[in-house]
Amino acid sequence: MPYKLGDRTLPLDRPWTYQEIQYPANWLRLSTAQDRAELGIVWVADPPTWDQRFYWGYDQDGQLIPKDHGDLVRLWIANTRDTANKLLIQTDWMVVRQADNGTTMDPNWKMWREAVRLASNEKVLYIGTTNDTDELAAYVTSSQYSTWPNDPDTPAADAPADGVESAGDGGTDTLIIDGGTTSGAIL
Repeated sequence: MPYKLGDRTLPLDRPWTYQEIQYPANWLRLSTAQDRAELGIVWVADPPTWDQRFYWGYDQDGQLIPKDHGDLVRLWIANTRDTANKLLIQTDWMVVRQADNGTTMDPNWKMWREAVRLASNEKVLYIGTTNDTDELAAYVTSSQYSTWPNDPDTPAADAPADGVESAGDGGTDTLIIDGGTTSGAIL
């Protein structure tokens, strides 16, 4: 938030006038806390933020006001099922092709589709067992909720992206830049 002088906002890097005295654009940045206090200039902190998906805001005591837990449970169950459907719909053509002309679907894709359905069911079950909005918010914002099974065409997480394994002995790579020239060494 900005500096305030009474009910007036003083933006940084803009000149301003007070009691017929003109202050340059950099005055607020270069002034000391004492200089600002002598004029009655105060810093107004940003209001606290909240996750609007789960809370209405803060009450007068500074406590979060949760949205209705039952409504949120229904919403997040629907969102979870929608996400699973959006993942599965991309491979529905494989299922249709198999049913239509007998072209066998890759078993890895069948297992992935089942893993997506199981993950969706687990997430929906967990959402349904939450007791309050805080618990639901903690789960929905966790990596446990946002992680879905990788499809069979996605490389394994521990494999290098370029397919090339390092031949190093676990040493440290060093790059030295000196006077416009570079040299590299493995230590």
